[in-house]
Amino acid sequence: MLPKIGWKHYLLVAGVCLLLWLLLVGSINAQELIAGAVVAVMIPLLFSSRLGIFRGFKFSWLAPVHILSYLGNFLLALIRANFDLARRVLSPSLPIRPELIEVKTRLQSPLGKMLLANTITLTPGTLTVDVVDDTLLVHRVFNPEGIDTRIATEQIASEFEKHLARFLL
Repeated sequence: MLPKIGWKHYLLVAGVCLLLWLLLVGSINAQELIAGAVVAVMIPLLFSSRLGIFRGFKFSWLAPVHILSYLGNFLLALIRANFDLARRVLSPSLPIRPELIEVKTRLQSPLGKMLLANTITLTPGTLTVDVVDDTLLVHRVFNPEGIDTRIATEQIASEFEKHLARFLL
């Protein structure tokens, strides 16, 4: 069984739950705020043994800025990858060269590795197949010939990893 999370992590999970609640109900009237606050407080209390993954979050005053920076970087990468994949699909010669690549990560926490793997998977043209220790096995639609692990890591994950490392272990 995982150790319980600290009070900062309880507040983080409760805040995320309240934010999701408000986004889902689409209103900020008093009844919705009270109901959302009750649910947001109960979730971390009831499921604290399952929330150990949040121990990988680094608390700082700049964490919200780093999260927004990561989301902006992800959005730009998502747009670029969509255009690149669309160009490949619409090209008469269909320039693809699929390959499985091992990508090394410096992120240590399960949360950091999970977010990196999901970020890579959500970017068109790449799919994280497996995560073992500090290595992600990534399927890539186009991999230039003769590329080594260091360069593949740089191309696929380094920018995401740089942003994630600012607020995750």
